[in-house]
Amino acid sequence: MEIQMFNLWYFFWLLLGAGSIVGLYFLLRHKSTKTQKIVLFSLLAFGLLLHFLKVYIPPYSVDEARMLRDSWFVNICGANIALFPFLFFSKKNGVKDYMFYIGVLSGLIALVYPQEPLAKTNQAGEVWDIIRFYYHHWMLLAVPLLMVLFGHHRPSYKRVFSAPTGLMLLTLFIILNQIFQSELGYIPLRGDRFEIPNYKNTSWIWGPLNQDGSWDPIGKILAIFTPEFFTKVPVGAHAGELKYWPWFWLIFPVYILVTPLAFAVSMIWDRKNFVEDMKNLPENSKKLWQRIMAWFGVKSAHAVEKQESESAGPESQG
Repeated sequence: MEIQMFNLWYFFWLLLGAGSIVGLYFLLRHKSTKTQKIVLFSLLAFGLLLHFLKVYIPPYSVDEARMLRDSWFVNICGANIALFPFLFFSKKNGVKDYMFYIGVLSGLIALVYPQEPLAKTNQAGEVWDIIRFYYHHWMLLAVPLLMVLFGHHRPSYKRVFSAPTGLMLLTLFIILNQIFQSELGYIPLRGDRFEIPNYKNTSWIWGPLNQDGSWDPIGKILAIFTPEFFTKVPVGAHAGELKYWPWFWLIFPVYILVTPLAFAVSMIWDRKNFVEDMKNLPENSKKLWQRIMAWFGVKSAHAVEKQESESAGPESQG
């Protein structure tokens, strides 16, 4: 098995993933809600277990340094694999929206552009890890999608900011993983080049540069949306030098790029509410403005006229 963009194996995995989602939908659509949830949670729980079991297969079983590093949750999809089984039971709509938007987007992107398998130089020797890759990213797409298709949750365009906000919180979780890895000896400490962190940077948390100092292609695009303030050392001996602020440099790119993507996905399920709200926008805006003015103690001309009319009423009757 050798996966290349648009070859037979590339389409095999795409069709298998799509067919599995369709098959699960028809298999479970008439089952009880309890049964549906048990199956969906089982897929997530198996994914979490598989994350730890991968240390027994190549390339991790033959590369101790990589095994120690990648058995933690050091990228966006890996962190979601750890958190989704717990988020699945949340009663908060914003949490479920995060699962749906980020799960569908990240899973779909990984399946359409399977960067990790494509980068392998020994695909035949690491076939089990390729299968693991496809299952994990299929799971991130399939479970939130089926959760919505079965009616367990309904996404709302009003909560699209849960996607970038949740993603930024997730990156903090990844940062903690990597700091603990460094402090506990799982990965080497930072090198002597100040601008380059000695961390796996597949989620671009530490900046748009690779470990060798070269520009990452996607990181270079993200950097376009980053204010210059977040690209320089502010104080100290290295003040003014190039240094993308860890985590902070991603805030603007994530909100600018992820929000419209989440909104586009939300329109598939929540377009009717959006159209209705747009029709009522003038009236709702007027009411909002009146509430703001009332909060500041400023009454509208209509409110003043109404109050004067009410106060004049008893006098005219007397």
